[in-house]
Amino acid sequence: MSQRYRVAAVQMVSGPDVGENLREAERLIAEAAAGGAQLVVLPEYFALISPDEQAKFAVCEAEGDGPMQRFLADTARRYKVWLVGGTIPLRAQSHDKVRNAVLVFDDAGQRVARYDKLHLFGFRKGNEAYDESRTIEAGAEIVTFDAPFGRVGLAVCYDLRFPELFRAMGDLALIVLPAAFTETTGRAHWEVLLRARAVENLCYVLASAQGGEHPGGRRTWGESMLIDPWGAVLQHLPRGAGVVIGEIDPEHQRSLRESLPALQHRRL
Repeated sequence: MSQRYRVAAVQMVSGPDVGENLREAERLIAEAAAGGAQLVVLPEYFALISPDEQAKFAVCEAEGDGPMQRFLADTARRYKVWLVGGTIPLRAQSHDKVRNAVLVFDDAGQRVARYDKLHLFGFRKGNEAYDESRTIEAGAEIVTFDAPFGRVGLAVCYDLRFPELFRAMGDLALIVLPAAFTETTGRAHWEVLLRARAVENLCYVLASAQGGEHPGGRRTWGESMLIDPWGAVLQHLPRGAGVVIGEIDPEHQRSLRESLPALQHRRL
């Protein structure tokens, strides 16, 4: 019988106070670790969601040092978990933009990966409008890392709509997806897209979301969840702050891939 690994998705309702958000993130990481999680994922924008789109520039950090990066390294080491640090704003090449970056730390607090969000969200319906490209500089690289249970692919929120990104990652044990899906698009598409990515790639998907009403009126969908390689939702949390914990079973994944070797049948 193969060894199973416990993983957790943290769900938050972040606001404009970075210190308060970091304290809430640590509380939830501690809860996940107490539940046996060995890998923990924080949501997109876990450290800051503000109605002021310029607020991210005041807290933006240079790569390698800063309060948010030290928090991630120290917290991973303190609770002995692999920590996927949602996203934080890091300096970009363009002076008037930031990178929306995922940083991954191992259980010793060493950084093992960085992924800058590739696809920038744009949406307009009635009075609701978003255009991340105004303040965020897109990344340019596909990123995976090797965890104790296998290869993990990194993606963020809007990336979910681009299946070619995940196929380009290769053979994955797990896709992790920090997100802040809007309530409007989340209600329509969130779960079906997550389950599709799991089925297409015959791998687990762990999605860590923002989920509630934020200061300034922004509403995010929530529904953080763990999905198995057959597309079954194993655990989920509808709304509000909390933790989703479940297991990665490499033997279950291997068995499903033997039964349906779709990845070997690819022609294109």
